[in-house]
Amino acid sequence: MINFDRLDLNLLRVFDAVMDERSVVRAAQRLHLSQSAVSHALTRLRKSIGEEIFVRTGKGMIPTAFAYEIQEPIRRALRSIESALSLRRPTFDFATVNRSFVVAANDYVSAVVIPQFNKTLTTIAPGIDLVIRPSTRLDLAEQIDLGRIDIAIGTFGSIPERFRTEKLLQQDEVLMAWSRHALARRKVKLTDLAEFPLAVVSLGGPQDGAISGYILERGLARQSEMFDRTALEHALAQIGLEPRVQVTIPHFLVIPMMLENSRMISIVPRVLAEVLSKRYPLVIKELPYEMSAQCLNIVWHSNNDGNPAHSWLRTQLCEAIRGIGQNTGLVFQEFEAANSR
Repeated sequence: MINFDRLDLNLLRVFDAVMDERSVVRAAQRLHLSQSAVSHALTRLRKSIGEEIFVRTGKGMIPTAFAYEIQEPIRRALRSIESALSLRRPTFDFATVNRSFVVAANDYVSAVVIPQFNKTLTTIAPGIDLVIRPSTRLDLAEQIDLGRIDIAIGTFGSIPERFRTEKLLQQDEVLMAWSRHALARRKVKLTDLAEFPLAVVSLGGPQDGAISGYILERGLARQSEMFDRTALEHALAQIGLEPRVQVTIPHFLVIPMMLENSRMISIVPRVLAEVLSKRYPLVIKELPYEMSAQCLNIVWHSNNDGNPAHSWLRTQLCEAIRGIGQNTGLVFQEFEAANSR
């Protein structure tokens, strides 16, 4: 029988981390402990409860049937404890505090959102600094797990249980071309999308581990194709044509230079097209086919749910993105509760 009076609750935190990571190494990094400390904690927990919980294999730590049975009750208990303790946390005085936040975003989101957001912070919270990291990095989920990234902004196909998400806005896509392009003064026809070569933004294909336009890492599926390639290819296939992708690049902000004095065209999010067309001689054209709507989300670790500073940051960031979207006519999703899935 388990003696709960002598049970170290830190052992349950280790168990929860190893269940997520399936690795002593990654769990140690997440908890800021040594590998030996994590291994020792698992041994102590096994002895305390009298049951095997993990089997070490060459592919990682495999949970036993007993481990799966206790996973969710233990996770709920840990969250209840965190919630109770957060009730007495001090309020966050954003006007006087000096600290930094790390936000992961691609160059498109950085160009559209961060400048205006930073201006707002300079006015209402002059002591807060922003550090922008690329959301395109391969270890994005790991960096969120380790607490090195506070918030990630992007389009995600699936989000693991340990993360939280909030849907911000729904965006569609448009075609962009140089102002002297042949399409500048007429509607775009479907055949044009096969006649004129494309410059597209992509973070990787199947050879890089992407599946159906998304890269999966530690349970977090991130958008790799920055436009609805499937919709384009399907529309052209209906008339026996296919697109010609002449240039594939990893950055949105290279597009204006690629299109300059060129026959190339590009398919980009509407909000970015609105920003670029104000700075470069580019035209925006509606696409002649239906595409799936893309939602821009923010993602953060559940460990930060009760953190008042983090909650304040999320609120300010959401308001900034909503304001930008309203100026460009985007359609907004209702904000979901922080814990909704």
